[in-house]
Parts: sequence; structure tokens; C-alpha cells
Amino acid sequence: MKHSLGTQLFLLTALAVPRVLAGVQEIWWNITYVQNASPDGLFERRVIGVNNTWPPPPMDVQTTDSLVVHVLNSLDQPTTLHHHGMFFNSTSWMDGAQGVSECGIPPGGTFDYVVPINSSDQWGTYWVHAHASGQYVDGLRAPLVLHPPKEVHSYDEEFTVVLGDWYHQEHRVLLKEFISVANPGGAEPVPDSALIYFAQNASYLPPIASSRPTLSPVTNAVGFNENATLPFLPGKTYRLRIVNTSAFAAFFFWIDGHEMRIIEVDGTDVEEAPVDLVSVTVAQRYSVLVTARNDTSANWAIHANMDTDMFDTVPDSLNPNVTSSITYSDSATLTDLGFIDAYHDTDDVSLVSIPAVPQPPVTLTIPLLVAFDTLDDGTNRAMFNGITYNSPLVPAIFSELSLGPNASVASAYGPSSWILNQGDVVDLVVMNGDAGKHPFHIHGHKIQIVHRATDFTSDDPALNPPLVEGQANPIRRDTVQIPSMASATLRFVADNPGAWFFHCHIEWHLEAGLAVQLISSPVQAQQDISHVPPIMYDHCTALGKPISGNAAGHASASDLSGLPLGPFPQRLGWLPRGIGAMAGCVLSAVLGMAAVVWYSTGTRISDEEIEREVRERIAAKEKRGRLFGLLKKS
Repeated sequence: MKHSLGTQLFLLTALAVPRVLAGVQEIWWNITYVQNASPDGLFERRVIGVNNTWPPPPMDVQTTDSLVVHVLNSLDQPTTLHHHGMFFNSTSWMDGAQGVSECGIPPGGTFDYVVPINSSDQWGTYWVHAHASGQYVDGLRAPLVLHPPKEVHSYDEEFTVVLGDWYHQEHRVLLKEFISVANPGGAEPVPDSALIYFAQNASYLPPIASSRPTLSPVTNAVGFNENATLPFLPGKTYRLRIVNTSAFAAFFFWIDGHEMRIIEVDGTDVEEAPVDLVSVTVAQRYSVLVTARNDTSANWAIHANMDTDMFDTVPDSLNPNVTSSITYSDSATLTDLGFIDAYHDTDDVSLVSIPAVPQPPVTLTIPLLVAFDTLDDGTNRAMFNGITYNSPLVPAIFSELSLGPNASVASAYGPSSWILNQGDVVDLVVMNGDAGKHPFHIHGHKIQIVHRATDFTSDDPALNPPLVEGQANPIRRDTVQIPSMASATLRFVADNPGAWFFHCHIEWHLEAGLAVQLISSPVQAQQDISHVPPIMYDHCTALGKPISGNAAGHASASDLSGLPLGPFPQRLGWLPRGIGAMAGCVLSAVLGMAAVVWYSTGTRISDEEIEREVRERIAAKEKRGRLFGLLKKS
């Protein structure tokens, strides 16, 4: 393969990955296709990796450093990186959400993502993934761990546990089948496999030495599923950082013969909470402490079972329950206790955040009703408040920075947008009217879960209790699962100017339109316009996208001509074309009857007189109600 001069220089520099300067950790990622990967050992396929390897390397960063990720896009399509859970205070153009915070890095282009970890007051377990065209489904995803100078909890050693679903077909093929008139019920693509693998100190753990290698040498350097193990020493306490990197599948995680204590959720430390299993939905993270046994006569199974209730069907070819192991001795046998009696979701609202942050009083409430339906183009789509999200032509952050006073007009950003003023205390009241569970993720913030209802339509306070104000310390996280017919009230302070995404993190549902834009503090955001890297505008130009104005690229708060909208909910009852057809039938019938009367009586009535009389009768009926009361006249 022949590389351009810029690519050659990038690749030469990348040999120093990662390089740590004073207060800055630099990482070079050449985003590439990688052929013949097979982490499940069942099927070789093309994936999206980094520096011609897969999986992309894990990131470990000290919170005293800033992180700079130098990206070269060697794909044939635009790409982005989203550092999931990072605040990007006042620099939301670094957030990596295509259409909201940038146009994307064009093929052959470069970009430096600056993640100001040293000034964000964040630590804990996160992950990085593509936020463009479903590319993380094809493999562009990796864990990200932020280490503070001193941890809240004590332990001897740590590992990162990466969970994920895996597809044998590429995302673009699956998406075409999913959003299709041939799939009016909206059945999501079911994964072909489940994956579990481990990382430590910015490297993945290798496979068990005696294990059978996977199908492909591309993925043979990493242990997956039964080929993966965690080495434990008796009596030591380990922190396991669990990250669900799936596109669709939630997991239930537990370890035979060992107890777990939750100590972190989504980058928030919590008081120790004993659990028998951890439910981890898409994009969530948990840390648990596990104390090793003193008995080394047996090794023990680690279980990661998919939540198959979310699947429309479970194919016979799918094994939704994968295991790896804890190894005390290479000569010991594996103890696998099999299934547990019943699954249950982790009760996150019962966890106690560290440090305590009291619940502030709300000033702005945004109700969001979740629904899926077959819309007027015959495809099944997702909606908040009856509206399917479409990406704007101008990234929302560039609209916010360029619209001047019109930046405070919500309609300028398209129909799925909300304006938040600086200092607003916002309640997102998310009501899940769909039949499935949904993991909702907010960019640029953490939310407090201040209320949950198991049935938001109920008047029974046991199912839909009143929201209690003045809570001393509601749990804080960035990704929240809401079951069917349940609701959650998610409170946060709008103190981070910029444009931020709120969406379902099931990739298929995001693609189907389950998202809104939160436009925060436009007046304050415009003070930072000079800080936007000029290359971001060059990227938009290279991709044929406008760089200023409203969502459609016009210097207006209301002219959205050219902006993709819809599809829309089907109108029930009589549609205009049906009304016209029926009126034509009625007119023909009355003319026919009049002709019969004319011939039978011999009365000489002209055709013009007959038509005029019929139209007068139809007009009179329309005054009473269109089509005989079926539709009222608007």
C-alpha cells in the first residue's frame, strides 16, 4: 500500500505511542480497517481497528495529565472519536458526536482530540468509541481508565473487564436490513456472539497458554471468552472495572465462589455495596471489589450472560452466555456452578455517591416520551415526543457559535432541540412507552437520578411515587437504564456551555432516531468561538457541509429549508388522497343516479346543471363534517 507523505509522517510518529510529556499524555491512533478478525473464533470479518490492529488499545491516564489523541482517518468514510463520559468543559466541539459537535474527520484527514482530564475533576472508568455511522459496532471501541493520585477505596491490584456483543456482518449491512419496509416491526439485529476480555496497564491480557487459539492470528494475541482468565493470588483484593461496549446487549455479570462489592458507577465512587450479580446495560460501567480465596485448589468461572429479553428472537446459533475464569493454579480444575436462580437489575438508586452532592431545586422540566412505530415511509422508527431525530446539516455547536441572538431560539437547531440557560437545573423526565429496556446517555454532564417509577401511567403511588425534593445525595451517573413503561427523572445543572447529545445508547435505536440535542448556555458558548480549531471547519467543507447558520445552514431562526425531516407518524383515519378518491366516487354515483332519474322522467336537465347540483350537495355535507362526519373540517 502506498501512503501519502502526511500518512508516512503520522505513522513514523506513532511508533512512539504513547508518549508522555509534562502534563500531557499523547496517543497516536491511525484508524484503519483490519481484515480477518475473529474474536469469537467462529467467523473472520473486516473490522475497524487502530494502527492495523484489533481490538484498539486500552487507554490508561493519570488525572494530573491532559490527554491528546492524534487521529489519522485511514477509512473510506468520515469518522470521529467520543470519549464517553468526559465533560469537555466549554469545548464541546471535542466531544466527537457527528452532527452535534463536528462534521467528522474526512477520509485521509487528521484531528487532535484534546481531553482536558486534568481540569475536569473526573476519574474512574470510561471508554472511547466512534460516534459516526455506527463504526463502534464494527470494532472502534476501547476502555479508558482515569487514575487519581489517591483512590477512595483500597485494593491490591486492578483489571478492566470488557464486555461486548459481536456481529459477523458489518454495521452498514445490518442497518439497511433494520431500517427497512421489510422490517415494519423494528426487530433489531441480534448479535452473533458475546465477548468478554480483560485489560491491565494499557494492555490486553493474553489467552490462557494451554487454550485453543482463535480462528484468526489477528486476534490470537488477546484472550477472549473461555480463552481469557484473570490471575488471582490468595487473599489479595482486586478491583474489576466492568465496561459494556455493546451495540445492543445488556449483560448480567457474576463470579462463582466469590463475593462482589460495588464501589463505582460511571466514574462516580460509591460506598461499598455487596451484590450477587451486576447488571450492566449498554455503555454503563461498574467497579467491584473481589477478595481472592485462600484456597487455591480450584479455579472459578466468571459469567457474562446476555439479557436476551431484549432480543426479538434468540437464534439457535447464538450462545448468549459466555464464561471466562479466575486462575489460582494452572494445574487446578475449573469450577463452574452454572446458572443462578434469577436475574435482576442492579438497584443503582440505592447506591451512595462519594462525595455527597445534594439535589438542587429544579428550574426547567423537559418531558421526553419514548415511542417506536411504523411511520409514513413504512419503516419502524424511534421517537421522543413523536419526533424522529435527524442529524442537522450544520453541527449544532457551530450553529450555536454562529447564530448570534438567534442561537437562543430552539427551532434554529431543528425539531429535536432544547435551549438550556446558564445555571438552569434541568429535569429530563424520560417515560419509556416502548416494550423494551433502554439505556439513555447524556453527553457533557452527569445526572442525578432523583425519581423512578415502575409504571409512569399509574396513579398507584407504589408504582409511581411522588418525586421527593431535597434529597441529600442522589446517585450520579451518565447512562441510565429505563425498563418498559417505567420512567426516570434525571436532574443536572446546565453549567457546561455547548451542544450536547442525549440519546439511547443502543446503536440501532440511535440510528432509528431516539435522540435530542441540548443546547446549553448559547450566550456563554459564543465567548469561546475563537477556540475552535480551524481544521474542524475545513473538515466540514471537505465533506460538503455548511459551517454556520441554523441546522440547515441558513442565517435564520426559522428557515429550515433543505433540512432532512421525518419520517412522520401515520395519520389515522381518512387521508387527503383517500378523501379525494371517496369524493370522486360519491360524485360519480350521484351523477349516475341523476342520469337514471333524467332518463326515467324525461326531464331535460343539462349536464352542467347536474354537476352543479351535486357539488352543492357535497359542499353542504362538508360543512356538517367532512365525509359524513368521519373527519371534521379543519
